[in-house]
Amino acid sequence: MAINSVFQGRSLLAEKDFTPGEIQYLVDFGLHLKTLQHNNIPHRYLEGKNIALLFEKTSTRTRSAFTTAAIELGAHPEYLGANDIQLGKKESVEDTAIVLGKMFDGIEFRGFKQSDVEALAKYSGVPVWNGLTDQWHPTQMIADFMTVKENFGHLRGLTLSFVGDGRNNMANSLLVTGAMLGVNIHIVAPEELHPAQEVVDLANKFAAESGAQLLITADIDEGVKGANVIYTDVWVSMGESDWENRVKLLKPYQVNMEMMKKTGTPKDQLIFMHCLPAFHDTNTEYGEDVKKQYGITEMEVTDEVFRSEYARQFEEAENRKHSIKAIMAATLGNLFIPAVPELEQAGENDG
Repeated sequence: MAINSVFQGRSLLAEKDFTPGEIQYLVDFGLHLKTLQHNNIPHRYLEGKNIALLFEKTSTRTRSAFTTAAIELGAHPEYLGANDIQLGKKESVEDTAIVLGKMFDGIEFRGFKQSDVEALAKYSGVPVWNGLTDQWHPTQMIADFMTVKENFGHLRGLTLSFVGDGRNNMANSLLVTGAMLGVNIHIVAPEELHPAQEVVDLANKFAAESGAQLLITADIDEGVKGANVIYTDVWVSMGESDWENRVKLLKPYQVNMEMMKKTGTPKDQLIFMHCLPAFHDTNTEYGEDVKKQYGITEMEVTDEVFRSEYARQFEEAENRKHSIKAIMAATLGNLFIPAVPELEQAGENDG
């Protein structure tokens, strides 16, 4: 089954760049590649390719996932950190993109401005993958919905409640991607932190086609009722510093066992997810500082939930590697793979 004709040479800058069927395909392809890796079956689809990893923002999981994914696919990853690249400072994004495009076969970018990753894709002439910007986090989405499908066997008709800062990149991406895949998405956040209307409008457009039910609410009881997935993220994103206001706003939205029980969902039909890092104790400098300043020892999730039978955040973290393999192999590899049932069904009615 050839897949390069659909994906070859394309960039993944935001979920809306691909069709719902293509996003579903990447989820299933990621699960397939995970099975190959766990069974020690080689899948070096990118032998001899060179991958540039551009990081304005640091990350444990994104860097590790892209590095190991590239190596296991047979490619060579080259890390370029904030001190190595000068996007828009000493060199324009356009000039940087042209140079990197002549040296590398693909480019990952993790940074601040969505316009930067879009310019890299426009001028480099090679596939560019968004490892996170202030607006979207598409590579995380493939891993997240892989994790959900691993646990429930399907996606369509499930309900995921994102609790916390509803206007950050994770909330944006979950709302839109869930709507694309037929997953009911609830954004549960204070009104001041609700998603931008343009993001909601985009999600509603996809939901009208998939049948997903979307809910934006400040009411915790309403927002988590019937959820199969409770998902949260840090209260203050990298590059922000308004801890005092965020702690005040979001303390009632902490994911704890009481909230898990409020879902009313049977234990075997409920999981907890977090894209990490998580402030579930004081074993970090941030955790200690918040404890001293605000008198709390846990932030967006309690240690009890984080270590509970509901927790899937470490499986989710592992899936970053397999999802990134799927994205890079599909868009950069010259693939012709045997027919695989779960891949052939990608994009069909999932559920």
